[in-house]
Amino acid sequence: IAKAVYNSIAHKFEGTCFLESVRENSMCCGGLVKQQETLLFEILGRKKLKVTNAALGITTIKERLRKKKVLIVLDDVNNLNQLNNLAGGLDWFGKGSIVIITTRDKRLLVAHDIDLMYNVKELDYHEAVELFSWNAFKKKEPSEDYVELTERAIGYA
Repeated sequence: IAKAVYNSIAHKFEGTCFLESVRENSMCCGGLVKQQETLLFEILGRKKLKVTNAALGITTIKERLRKKKVLIVLDDVNNLNQLNNLAGGLDWFGKGSIVIITTRDKRLLVAHDIDLMYNVKELDYHEAVELFSWNAFKKKEPSEDYVELTERAIGYA
């Protein structure tokens, strides 16, 4: 849903960034500092800025983006530190900016003083099979050979 919203409104902003799998990427691959660099690079669209630590990253994001109208998606956030280091507040960004946060923990949004929330309804079994099948097999239902695999995948999700 966040990706669909992002794709449909991205053209209205001076800069955009969709940071996927924040939870996973903050634990590896340079952690939050790397994600701060990615955010800056994608929005500013020029040479890669070197961020040596998270505090410097926060300062750089605030300085470089405070006058830009940006669209940022932070996907799969699971702790407050990630939010504080990537989008500490709307005052970090220019007027009209939008930050979309996806998380399974509503308490993070409350702790970050976010009051506009959209709760996604869980798919029922048949909707889940159809969604998985369209993405995996490019058709509405899995072929007989892949029914068991589909059921395991849905059970895992």
